[in-house]
Amino acid sequence: MQRSTFLVGAVGGVTAVVALGGLGTYLLAGTESTSRLEEFSTTSVDGHKALAAKIVAGRTESRYHPLPWVGDKVSDVTCPTALKAVAGATLTCTGTESGGRTVRIPVRVTKADAKSVTWTFER
Repeated sequence: MQRSTFLVGAVGGVTAVVALGGLGTYLLAGTESTSRLEEFSTTSVDGHKALAAKIVAGRTESRYHPLPWVGDKVSDVTCPTALKAVAGATLTCTGTESGGRTVRIPVRVTKADAKSVTWTFER
């Protein structure tokens, strides 16, 4: 009887660790970001409010490789222009992998209003 109780406890413990690890990975590995459109982060592109390129590049670089088993490590991420705060707007940023290869990172706005923009990038 003790052996089966131990086995049930061990399986339950392993299941809990795996579930928490999966949840942590999901929460930390997200590629969606919501940014406020305020004086220091906003510019204008074609008459629309836009999130400054340096904000998009910095946030993308910091979230591209949040955990060792998610994504590749990139550095020197740059974006050619600011990201228009218009749903559906896109741009492609670039970065450098640790091996020196250039990586193209598509960015797309999913939601925007007068005060914030929600956007996502692809790994």
